[in-house]
Amino acid sequence: MDKKNENGEESVNKDGSICGYDSLHTILSANLKPHIYQEVSRLLHGLNCGKPLELVALSANGKALSFEHDFDLQGFCFRADKEFLREPRVVRVGLIQNSIVLPTTLHFLDQKKAIFQKLKLLIDAAGVSGVNILCLQEAWTMPFAFCTREKRWCEFAEPVDGESTQFLQELARKYNMVIISPILERDVNHGDTIWNTAIIIGNHGNIIGKHRKNHIPRVGDFNESTYYMEGNTGHPVFETAFGKIAVNICYGRHHPLNWLAFGLNGAEIVFNPSATVGELSEPMWPIEARNAAIANSYFVGSINRVGTEVFPNPFTSGDGKPQHKDFGHFYGSSHFSAPDGSCTPSLSRFRDGLLISDMDLNLCRQLKDKWGFRMTARYELYAEMLANYSKADYEPQVISDPLLHKKSP
Repeated sequence: MDKKNENGEESVNKDGSICGYDSLHTILSANLKPHIYQEVSRLLHGLNCGKPLELVALSANGKALSFEHDFDLQGFCFRADKEFLREPRVVRVGLIQNSIVLPTTLHFLDQKKAIFQKLKLLIDAAGVSGVNILCLQEAWTMPFAFCTREKRWCEFAEPVDGESTQFLQELARKYNMVIISPILERDVNHGDTIWNTAIIIGNHGNIIGKHRKNHIPRVGDFNESTYYMEGNTGHPVFETAFGKIAVNICYGRHHPLNWLAFGLNGAEIVFNPSATVGELSEPMWPIEARNAAIANSYFVGSINRVGTEVFPNPFTSGDGKPQHKDFGHFYGSSHFSAPDGSCTPSLSRFRDGLLISDMDLNLCRQLKDKWGFRMTARYELYAEMLANYSKADYEPQVISDPLLHKKSP
């Protein structure tokens, strides 16, 4: 099998596993006849304005950084139809997925410093590639230690204006880039309360605002309520120099009303920074964000960390498995979804990566006009039903067949 993708770039890892901009794409393109491959690709990734997604011409400097530091770099373009009264509103958006660098047994300062050094290279690649809005993965400054239930990992928590924010503010100014930074936040003004928070840093290095994770998992190893509880910031949409953005942090992607609320508040791009493992969620990963993009007429950027993180002490969870020292494999596979149902191939399951997309935000309104979801929705009915459901004496609206329980003569 040819080990290069259609750009002539290597598409296998050093260990022989497939990478490139999408392992399935690589397999199919190498083994199927062109017309069959095109049809399979259409079914997998959809069509954008009736055509397959085009590749973005990536900068030589970005490619050089990708090659030198061995991370996946891919770029795709979402078009919109030409309009008579509006100019195109094209924004370049980036997603970064990465593994941690040092073993979790080493000093916390060394672990954090090593992650910063790695991220600096990936952010530089985004900057020289002209990215306008960049989103990092959930809790990017640390191992995803929330399975362990050990309180010492709280040391990674920091204020909104802490070390990681200051680090990113400099890069935001340097590259004129909005950066979404999901961290473990320590609210020093409210008794050192800890939150899972995304900080939005403006392209001038200013802090635009923050959003705290709305939905906290309590499933399998994901016992995150040991560290933080449900957020209290609602569903904010942040108006930036490059568009209106929102952040649906990790587990919130399983809740359709969470996606809906960001759309009702006017989001054009919703980012979903996550940390999720293959055994638990991988079949759902390519579906939920794409559904949300379609239903709410906005773009979605899905980011998942990559690698297996092993912790010093074994832990148990509610799934009945023997004690263990790792979550499982974080499968990467970051991707973009568009309101017309098209989506990009995913980044690698095994490598660090930067995914870039040019997207014309005019597509959001065009799909609202085409499908009329906002006009045909029955929000007043939903509001009434939810208000009733929230009451303690709620009775489900079920109409039983009168003959269902009738005794036979």
